[in-house]
Amino acid sequence: MEILGTTLRICVDDLEAPVAFYERLTGTRAQRYERGGISVAAVGCFLLMSGPESELEVLRKVSATIAVRDLDEAGAALGAAGARIIVGPMATPAGRNLLALHPDGTVFEYVDLRTDA
Repeated sequence: MEILGTTLRICVDDLEAPVAFYERLTGTRAQRYERGGISVAAVGCFLLMSGPESELEVLRKVSATIAVRDLDEAGAALGAAGARIIVGPMATPAGRNLLALHPDGTVFEYVDLRTDA
């Protein structure tokens, strides 16, 4: 499995002030989208999320987002190494993702940025 990068997940009450801060910090513009009642802003390696507390509570359980070249390959490698796929793979606005529970109890989101998702 080829890992391309990691995104840090940050849950916030309101996106506007944090987005402005991270745009200044990284020198990049936020890419924004909505998903399941959650407002998301991707700014460089930071993924800011805001929404109902019941939704954020679930999102806080995911330690990080890991970008991979091929999600199918990642899923197979995770399973072979002893991880359990708990959600997905499924289409997202940016490609496809899955959630994996590692044997140590940590949950990670894995994503690919395929254009044919």
